[in-house]
Amino acid sequence: MKSRTVHNRGFTLAEVLIASTISAFVTLVAVGALKTITDGAQAVGRAAETTTELRFAARMMANDLANLYRDPDAKKMKLVASSQGLEAGSPVFLTFYMAGRVKARASQPEGDIYEVEYLLSTQDDLESEEPTQKSLLMRRLWPNPDKQRDPGGILSTVAEEIGVLQMNFFDGKQWASEWPEEMQSIPQLIEVTLIAQPKGRGIPMRETFVVGFPRLAAKMASGSGEGQPEGEGQTPQPEGMPPEPESGQNAQE
Repeated sequence: MKSRTVHNRGFTLAEVLIASTISAFVTLVAVGALKTITDGAQAVGRAAETTTELRFAARMMANDLANLYRDPDAKKMKLVASSQGLEAGSPVFLTFYMAGRVKARASQPEGDIYEVEYLLSTQDDLESEEPTQKSLLMRRLWPNPDKQRDPGGILSTVAEEIGVLQMNFFDGKQWASEWPEEMQSIPQLIEVTLIAQPKGRGIPMRETFVVGFPRLAAKMASGSGEGQPEGEGQTPQPEGMPPEPESGQNAQE
């Protein structure tokens, strides 16, 4: 009986090279797909975080404005603001007196009147690989304010990546983009728009709200016996019929 000899044939060099090439190609495709998925998840996370901060900032500003300090004497109140788009390089801020019950400093005596200021600021972005700056919405809370002293208080960051703080004030006749201290009165409506830009590529996000003081403004105007000064900026609207805001929330007196 004849025995059969079995010869084990190995892979040729060409087969090994083809298999290595296919494996490298599959690995590159898998790594690219994984990176795309990871980048997409990070972008969604950043957008969600920016949206949360934007809405939080809008709610905080609306609540503070709704608690605007009211007094029959206009000299005891304060509301001064300068919006974006007036002049290049001009500061953007909103400063007013607020009546509050939550103490800013638990260990020190405080009254129930605070000066609140919102402003835009920039600082270096330490998380970025390249030297860049990020925009911040800051809030300054000053217990026991005094017009005879320089402004002070506790400065904190409300939200990051806020690139636009735009305000409009309705005085009963027309809208204006600023409310100077010389007005010595309170506007009937304040419209605030915040626009945030997520890190990297992303669609700018916008939040708008309106706070109104119609009875207070009317009472102050009738008490002074004079009409309120006309503002500058947008096209005048019919008295008592300001345009509705695009989105956001309303806080009525």
